[in-house]
Parts: sequence; structure tokens; C-alpha cells
Amino acid sequence: MYGDEATIRRILTELGDTWAVVGLSANHRRAAYGVAQVLQRYGKRIVPVHPKAETVHGEPGYASLADIPFEVDVVDVFVNSELAGAVADEAVAKGAKAVWFQLGVVDEAARERARAAGLDMVMDRCPAIEIPLLR
Repeated sequence: MYGDEATIRRILTELGDTWAVVGLSANHRRAAYGVAQVLQRYGKRIVPVHPKAETVHGEPGYASLADIPFEVDVVDVFVNSELAGAVADEAVAKGAKAVWFQLGVVDEAARERARAAGLDMVMDRCPAIEIPLLR
């Protein structure tokens, strides 16, 4: 298990409502598209981060975390495990409060770096599955 219940609850309810979703594009067949929709339904502001910088769910996209001109609270990562560590490092540099690696995304070294920098971290879990369970 890569995320204890207290950390999951804190990320979803206390750390802020601006979620940068890395890997989110306008492709409705991708998991990120549906997860971002669920996050919006629960009051989160989603910020699409994808090289195409597309507008998704009414929110303008950015090519990278560094391009976002405002603070983000949580970085939700929809890239494969080999690329996820670099995204976690970018989240630390951006000043995020937490990093969430989606189902199937695991990088122990990135987890240790993020936690050492003071960020909460969850791996191999999905906020769209977890957030309805909080009620």
C-alpha cells in the first residue's frame, strides 16, 4: 500500500483544491480525462499539464508545471513510472504540497525525495476512487 488513509484524507480535504493533472489531454478515452472530471465534480480546480497544452473540461492547459503562472496544491501524475520521478521533482520545485501517482505508477526514490522535501505523497492509487469514500 503506497498511501495511508490519513495521508489520502489530508491530500483530498486539507491541502488545497488546485490540482495540476500531468498527462491530461482532451482525449476522452484516457483515464486522466475521467479522473479530472470526477475531481471537478468534487470541487477541485484541475489544471491540465500536457505538451499539447490543450483546454480540457473548460480549463486552459500548460505544457509543463513550470509554465503554470499560479500556485498548485497537488500534482496528480498520469505518466508512466519511468517518467514520474522527474514530475515529482518538478512538483517540489513548483512548491506543491503533495504529489499523487496514479494507479500503476510507482517510484520509491521519487517518493523519498518528495517526502524529504516536505510533500505528502501517494502512489498507485486513484483520487477518483478515494474521494467518494470520504463521505
